[in-house]
Amino acid sequence: MKILLGMSGGLDSTYAAELLKSRGYAVEGAAVIMHEYTDLKAAKLSARELGIPLHVIDARDLFRREIEEYFIHEYRCGRTPNPCVVCNPRVKIGELCRFAASNGFERVATGHYARTVERNGLYGIAMGGDSRKDQSYMLWGLSPEQIKMLCFPLGELTKDEVRARAAQLGLSSAGSKESQDVCFIPDGDYVVFVESRSGKMPDGSFVDDSGKELGRHRGIINYTVGQRRGLGVAMGQRMFVSEIRAEKNEILLRPDGGKYCSSMVIDGLNYQLMPPVPQGEVLECTLMGKIRYAAKPEPMKLRIEGASATVTFSEPIRAVTPGQSAVFYTEDNAIALGGFISHGE
Repeated sequence: MKILLGMSGGLDSTYAAELLKSRGYAVEGAAVIMHEYTDLKAAKLSARELGIPLHVIDARDLFRREIEEYFIHEYRCGRTPNPCVVCNPRVKIGELCRFAASNGFERVATGHYARTVERNGLYGIAMGGDSRKDQSYMLWGLSPEQIKMLCFPLGELTKDEVRARAAQLGLSSAGSKESQDVCFIPDGDYVVFVESRSGKMPDGSFVDDSGKELGRHRGIINYTVGQRRGLGVAMGQRMFVSEIRAEKNEILLRPDGGKYCSSMVIDGLNYQLMPPVPQGEVLECTLMGKIRYAAKPEPMKLRIEGASATVTFSEPIRAVTPGQSAVFYTEDNAIALGGFISHGE
């Protein structure tokens, strides 16, 4: 079988390629150039060490349109974006699948710590064997067609096992560092990035539930729901960002306790191992869900209608953040569906 492997030159993709080679597959690498910080040198070194061809896919224009513009728009609308979640189906994995389909490859592989599953004709992503490193949360947006093409060689392994095996093989990537959260902003200063592209955000008002002004903020892009530190207002008690109202350029502050929500609304639903709810129908169910990458799934009640769902928590949850992802799993840790958080209540 001929497999195209997405290769960054880091530990995970390099060892994934080596593992597939050892199993007898015909493996070729592909480096996707997404922005000016894409490190082709590392990918070329790994491909040379493994003795496999390396293809280069230039996706910079696509990345700029689909990810950077999305990232800027979300922050300017008072939401906190999930760039990796959007990038995987639209750019990184999307481009690998398109290239593979056009060049005679039967499958696409990556170094993600996750698994693919198929049940009753439905394709989905399941959690990987390493609970600390599981990356299924970042893959909820993949389409059935993409999942059908994918394989994850590291799905049953732990990060420690991968690093130890790579070191035994003498792979130079064995000592490589973990990749950063926002790959196209290496210094982490997303405020400078957004304002350099779209102009400075205006100052505005901190308000309470009655609409009373409590102080001035430095621009909504500098804040996120649940934030307590760095607000610059003295109230005699701890205050938290409860809501960002971009249309009014206001930030609602509430005291301790006001950062918790009992429910939320999600939209942009993508179904994996759950059949889509037909238009005009309503489905009520309980699934295990989480609203942050590192969180543990908790029971949540869903009322799904159209392209959105209302989710009720068994216990109030802290910092339900618009723009972030909500992912829901079946009992055996496979993704049923996911969506973007619209607002918490």
